[in-house]
Parts: sequence; structure tokens; C-alpha cells
Amino acid sequence: MAAGDDRGVRQGRFAPFGLLSPGVIWLILFFMVPVFLLVQVSLSTKPSRFANPKFDWNFSNYADALSDFQPQFIRSFLFAGIATILAILIGYPLAYWIATQGGRHKNLLIGLVVVPFFTSYLIRTIAWTSILSDNGVVVDAMRMLPWVGDDGRILATPWAVIGGLTYNFISFMILPIYVSLEKIDFRLTEAAADLGSTSWHAFRKVVLPLSMPGVFAGSLLVFIPAAGDYINNRYLGSAKTSMIGTVVQNQFLVQSDFPQAAALSVVLMVIITALVLVYSKFLGTEGLAV
Repeated sequence: MAAGDDRGVRQGRFAPFGLLSPGVIWLILFFMVPVFLLVQVSLSTKPSRFANPKFDWNFSNYADALSDFQPQFIRSFLFAGIATILAILIGYPLAYWIATQGGRHKNLLIGLVVVPFFTSYLIRTIAWTSILSDNGVVVDAMRMLPWVGDDGRILATPWAVIGGLTYNFISFMILPIYVSLEKIDFRLTEAAADLGSTSWHAFRKVVLPLSMPGVFAGSLLVFIPAAGDYINNRYLGSAKTSMIGTVVQNQFLVQSDFPQAAALSVVLMVIITALVLVYSKFLGTEGLAV
């Protein structure tokens, strides 16, 4: 009987590893292995036509990536950062209104937030070329605004690219903020009012801190794909607004310079990871599971 108990204890010890093994295997096969291969290619030398890259610890690819494409890196993070801020400014009030005023229509309103996902990302972006066309109603109504170019157009300007990024990824901001707000007991604000607090002060001291995990998650879900995006620049921007995703796509599919494209991808991944770690240090990740 004791032997059976010992065998059961040993099996119980390995049970968590058995439950984790499918996820670990998945991460190894579809994350670690591709990243390893990407790093290996980034340290290779560009071959002659139709040959495979030769792995020879060629670190010059990284030096070239940082020196030759610095403007694209800066532009990518600038556009992604502005789009993330705009998504917060637009998405937070909308999520707050749905969470507090949606009532029995909350599910319908959240459904409307995700409706754009029923259409292809590419088609939605291309549709904006018609909306922002030089002879369109939107441009005619906005010609007096400062972000319209000197030639009186919005398309092929940085603001068109930023607008496309904000539109395409704003749902990823609204949903986690809404879920975070749904967890808040708003009777806390009523208690704050009973103690003499104003509505704004109660929101700033109670609701906003408790909803920060949603803001953090939404910021990551918007900033990371926006920084590596190339579709919006392809259809809404121009050569002067090119982002690093455009360069990577060109190096991979047009120039066939796989080592340089891989080095650019690794550098982008490392910079984004560093920015996320710094952001999480200042904002905190407690209660991030929204």
C-alpha cells in the first residue's frame, strides 16, 4: 500500500509537467525554432543568385541595419507611438461609456467594436484610399486643418499612415480596457463621493488606477503590430513615410537579401522587447490578466 502511495505521489509530481508539455512543445516549435533560424540567417552572408545564405557570423548585417535604415526605425516607432496614444484617447472613453452606460446593450456595442474584423485587414486599409482621396468629401472638409499637406491632400502623408494604424488597431485597445473596467466595482466611486470627493477626483484616484492593466495590455496590442506594419504605409503613405516593415518586406521579397532582412527583423524585435520592458517597469503589470 505504501509503495502504491509513493507511486501515486511521484505521478502527481509529474502531472504539472504533463499538462504544460503541449504548450511548451508548441512554443519551442513555432517560436524558439523560428527565432533561432532567423538569428542564424541574420548572421549569414548574402549569397549569389539562387544560392542559400552562408552562415559565417557576419555581424556587419546588424551594423548596416542600424546605420542604413535608422530613419525607418525612428519613423516606425514614432508612428506606432502616436497611433497608440490616439487609440488610448479614443478607445478609453468609448470603453468607459460601454462599461458604465451600455446596460443591456453592452454585448451589442462590443459586437460593433469587433465588426471591422469581419472584413479583411487589407480591404479595410485599401478602403481608406478612397475615403482620403484628393477629391473625396473628407479632404474637402479638412483642408483647413493643420495636418493636411501643403498641396491640400491627406493621402500619402504621415497623418494618413497614423490614421490607418489607429483605425486598424483601435479595437485591440478598446477590448482589454473594457474588460478591465468591467471588473471594477463602481460602488467605490459612490463611496468616494460620500467622502466628499468630486467625480473627476474619484475617477483619477479609483477607476483609472484599477483600469491600468487594460491600458497596458491594449498599448502592447496596438504598439507592437503597428511598429512592424507595412500595409498602411504601402497604401496610405509614400516613399517619404516608409516604415521598417516596408524595408523588411522589400529586402525579403524584392531584393532577396535574406540576411539583411533577418537582421532588421531581429533588431526590431529586440528594440520592441526593450521598450515593452521599460514601459512595464513604469506602468506595472500587476493584475495584467484581463
